[in-house]
Amino acid sequence: MPDTLKGSYYGNPLLDRPNVDPEIRRKHPEYYKGNIWPDEEDDEEVRGFQEAFKRLGTFVIEVGLLLTRACESFVSPQLQIQTNKTDILEGMLARSSAHKARLLHYYPPPPSGDGDENDEDQDSCAMYMFEQGANYKAIPNPHERAGLYIRNRANNVVKVSIPENALAFQTGEALELLTGGKLHATPHCVRGGGAGQVRLDGALGEVSRETFAVFMQPDVWEQIGGPEETFGTFTKEVLRRHYRNKKQEEGVDVAYKFDANDHLPPITELTTSNITINLDCQDPALSYKHI
Repeated sequence: MPDTLKGSYYGNPLLDRPNVDPEIRRKHPEYYKGNIWPDEEDDEEVRGFQEAFKRLGTFVIEVGLLLTRACESFVSPQLQIQTNKTDILEGMLARSSAHKARLLHYYPPPPSGDGDENDEDQDSCAMYMFEQGANYKAIPNPHERAGLYIRNRANNVVKVSIPENALAFQTGEALELLTGGKLHATPHCVRGGGAGQVRLDGALGEVSRETFAVFMQPDVWEQIGGPEETFGTFTKEVLRRHYRNKKQEEGVDVAYKFDANDHLPPITELTTSNITINLDCQDPALSYKHI
């Protein structure tokens, strides 16, 4: 069933077409296929889109590399044990051609309220737009309960408030694996806003959400676990596990829903940047989300 509640646009903010071996590109098109941009000459509504996408994505990556450098000294002993190398984290991400950014537009929730509560695929922060016909205006979050929730070190579920002029970075499971658990992925989810119209300055309108997430990832050949575990094998294995019932019929991929009753290994044994796993916790439900 198609997802009609949001639209996504993926792109590599640093490289339009990464310079990798053709065989690697064939095996991992999700990382190396190349960007496709809208025609800005024929559609003035998207004029400047490519430049803005790349500038913002590049800025996030540059800040992320500084944060990675700060983490390096804390985890370097563990990394040297695993890889016999130094300058692992920053170097691995600085030379990577597999980063990608995702721009999302969440349409105003339908009156039925579908997807308006615990939508675990939503992102950690957003700009809210008041829509009245063809007019749009950025507004503060109109829903008090909406936002990012995490399970903290005290095992409590808390809401995280991200200032308007700040960036939020989250540790993903690949980094947890690479650092031997020195850095932990954060169980989290995002609670969406309610359905229905909102009144602003006497006018009624609907509220959409806009988000921009950047996935800082190593290249698929980089070692992140044991001698034979690369980021590429890491993601393929988790996708294989996640879509264990997936099969090909007449050349068409058919994906079946993951059976929640299937056995899942301990969270420390799961490896991916693409799978979401529900955790047992109080409302709102939390999930591992890998960035």
